[in-house]
Amino acid sequence: MLIGLDPLLSPDLLHALAAMGHGDEIVVADANFPAQSCARRFIPLDGIPAPAALAAILSVMPLDHAVPHPARVMAVIGEPDAVPPVVTEFRAVIGQALGRDLKPHPVERQAFYEEARRAFAIVRCGERRFYGNIILTKGVVDAGGRPLKPGD
Repeated sequence: MLIGLDPLLSPDLLHALAAMGHGDEIVVADANFPAQSCARRFIPLDGIPAPAALAAILSVMPLDHAVPHPARVMAVIGEPDAVPPVVTEFRAVIGQALGRDLKPHPVERQAFYEEARRAFAIVRCGERRFYGNIILTKGVVDAGGRPLKPGD
C-alpha cells in the first residue's frame, strides 16, 4: 500500500498513468466495451464501477485544459442529446476533481471506438450500465506538482 493513493490504482494502472504524456488519452470502459480487442494497453479493473475508476484516475491525473473536450463519452445511439445516469455521475466526479463543472462531450459510437483504439490505454471496469465509457486527455503538471489550469 502507498500513502495517499486510491487503492483502486493498481500497479498496472499507476504505471500507465505515470508513463502517459501531455495529450495522451486513457479510456475508462464499461464491462461491455470491446476493450481487449481495441486496446494498445489493456488494464482490467474487474468489478469496479466506472465512476469509481474515474475518480481514482482523476485523483492523480490532470485533465488537459488546452483542448476543447478533455472528457468525452459515447453518445447514446439514436439519441445523441440523451444523458445516461452513469454520464451524470461522470460529470459529478469530474466536477469534484476539478473544482468546477465540465460537461463530458458526447461522441458518436463508431467515432468513440476509433478514438479508443488510438488511446494510450483502456481500463475496463465492471460497470454494467450502458454507456459507461469515457475518454480522458491528460494535461500537465508544473514544477511544483500542481496541474496547469485555465488561465495559467
